Amino acid sequence: MTLIIASGSTIRRQMLETAGLAPVTEPARIDEATIRAALLAEAAQPRDIADALAEAKARKVSARHPGQLVLGCDQVLAFKGVIFEKPATAEDARAQLQRLRGATHQLLSAAVLYLDAEPLWRHVGVSRLTMRSFSDSYLEGYLDRNWPAIGESAGGYKLEEEGVRLFAQIQGDYFTILGLPLLELLNYLALRGEIDG
Repeated sequence: MTLIIASGSTIRRQMLETAGLAPVTEPARIDEATIRAALLAEAAQPRDIADALAEAKARKVSARHPGQLVLGCDQVLAFKGVIFEKPATAEDARAQLQRLRGATHQLLSAAVLYLDAEPLWRHVGVSRLTMRSFSDSYLEGYLDRNWPAIGESAGGYKLEEEGVRLFAQIQGDYFTILGLPLLELLNYLALRGEIDG
């Protein structure tokens, strides 16, 4: 089975490879900011935003690859009615982490599988993460050690790295937190007969 990931995410590719798949990476060129802004203007829920962005990516790449499975993914961080984007600067990351400190936010990871430019399967995984009330001095050291790598992640942290130290409690699937509801995807591919299962 050839699975094309409509994403440049290294961690998503690594998760699939670790699970025994050999994905091909082809990032989708879509205007995420415009799509997100339009959905927010319509008061779309975070779940719908993640799903729509994942679908847009899968649809775009699938149109170029008839007969191939294409996986689109997106992740949204939602906190008190606000959708966080990837921090553009270390100052943005500091501000996001200060807002999230001592509170609980949601990560929603959407995956949409396309075949022949049509949706075949979709899933949105939801996790709830509670940050510790870490000190300002720890926050400054964390930013010094981890910027610019954390700029790739909404909220300014990577759970698979030092970012795990920011948290007091996590409810949800680890793979979903990393950006891909992997177990649900693998179960579907096994049921479909695309992989042994």
